[in-house]
Amino acid sequence: MSLAVVRSRAPAAGRAPDVTVEVHLANGLPSFSIVGLPDLEVRESRERVRAALSNCGFDFPVRRITVNLAPADLPKESGRFDLPIALGILAASGQIPAAALTPAREFAGELSLSGAVRPMRGAFAMACGTARAHAGIPQPPETYDAAPTHTHIGTQTCTETCAHTPELYLPADNAAEAALVPGVDVYAVPDLRTLCAHLSGAEDACLAPVRAGALDAAPAAPQPDMADVIGQRGARRALEVAAAGGHHLLMVGPPGAGKSMLAARLPGLLPPMTDAEALASAALLSSSALGFSPQQWRRRPFRAPHHSSSAAALIGGRNPPQPGEITLAHSGVLFLDELPEFDRHVLETLREPLEAGSITISRAAWQTDFPAACQLVAAMNPCPCGWRGDTSGRCRCTPEAAARYRRKLSGPLLDRIDIQIEIPALPPAELASRASAPGEPSAAVAARVAAARERQIARQGKTNRELSGRETDAVCHPDAAGEALLREAGERFGWSARAYYRALKVARTIADLAGAPMPEAAHVAEAVQYRRVFSDQ
Repeated sequence: MSLAVVRSRAPAAGRAPDVTVEVHLANGLPSFSIVGLPDLEVRESRERVRAALSNCGFDFPVRRITVNLAPADLPKESGRFDLPIALGILAASGQIPAAALTPAREFAGELSLSGAVRPMRGAFAMACGTARAHAGIPQPPETYDAAPTHTHIGTQTCTETCAHTPELYLPADNAAEAALVPGVDVYAVPDLRTLCAHLSGAEDACLAPVRAGALDAAPAAPQPDMADVIGQRGARRALEVAAAGGHHLLMVGPPGAGKSMLAARLPGLLPPMTDAEALASAALLSSSALGFSPQQWRRRPFRAPHHSSSAAALIGGRNPPQPGEITLAHSGVLFLDELPEFDRHVLETLREPLEAGSITISRAAWQTDFPAACQLVAAMNPCPCGWRGDTSGRCRCTPEAAARYRRKLSGPLLDRIDIQIEIPALPPAELASRASAPGEPSAAVAARVAAARERQIARQGKTNRELSGRETDAVCHPDAAGEALLREAGERFGWSARAYYRALKVARTIADLAGAPMPEAAHVAEAVQYRRVFSDQ
């Protein structure tokens, strides 16, 4: 046989589209050509495959070798195609049975010159794509939660009737993360020789599927606890409200007031990730340069990019498009410290994804939609020196300098941040009382947050922040006193329609925390206080 077909997948930003590797051996002058829009890494696989086959004891065909990576209009990158190309050459030359390369088996991995299979990125995303494709479910470009819905996380047993369980052969270092995806059997491949023996049916080289560990029963890694926060009762309350409704939060205060400390504790207050959220987040991390490890399973992302980050780093870029920080924080927290120090153009690119929960990156030949449903937490100083309003009187900034510093943040961006609070510096006496008055732990706050989230999901199927305008009118309408107070605040502070509705959503969240059937005047008053930092300027 002179033609062999091997299945694999491309690392296309979390979606892992199907790639068919076709290998054809023909008579003529010896050559080795790879077509199908390969990049430099893929073209270099010719030398790696040649050396790996020779060092593993196989014959490299002295013929005209043509490798086609289909579809031809999809860019192919990374060394993951080394393994399927080598298998295709061996099958086309009759050194392994071609019948073993069935459509239910997919392969990926970079080969070393000795034939060992090196790790790669995107293994989890590839397992998601394999499971979904073989379950017969279409996979649109924007789909990230790509596992079949009739299985359970952490198991390899499919409870529905499937014709064939797909098999995925990956480098040994990537098998553990891919095994977390249900509906697919994952095999850890140490080297090319062992895999070929397995495909040939050798009993002494039979590979067994890798089983996912009991991650839900394993003790979770410790997270920063709210009990470590001294004082700051108002900031703690605002953080609880933000966690309960998924609201964006801006903290304004002097250096050392605890802004970064509070932000780092927000993930510990959020409810556990659902199966769909965990799969989507893991697939995105797996395909990124960060990679994914099983220890990150069901842990909400917390991304804190430096203020020197570019727009491409924050929202995504490159060609073909790759996800940015706002996408890597999907279902988690994006923390922007020293907010005015970010380039204004970079901050303005956040306006649309903060509103829509997704981001579209367009290039000349490509357009890709990435999820960006993260919770923004930002921190800033009140003035260039950071001490404006401090009782010590150390601030020497003029009112014009302080106003100019705050004007680095545009009105449309501030409009999209639901909760804006001031955090004062703690006096030494309060710092000394830490041992005698420990703060409330995260577990107690998280319990109240979970109860409020359950009320929201039962009522509308989403968090309050995600409500549309019409849904907000139906769900968040306050009582008569609350409505009058909200109208008066909107007129006094000159709120836009967006600011008005966001305050209404925050009031609904405060009512959910209190277990009230509808927002009352006290809930509305608290929500109004959360938008006064810049309204009074």
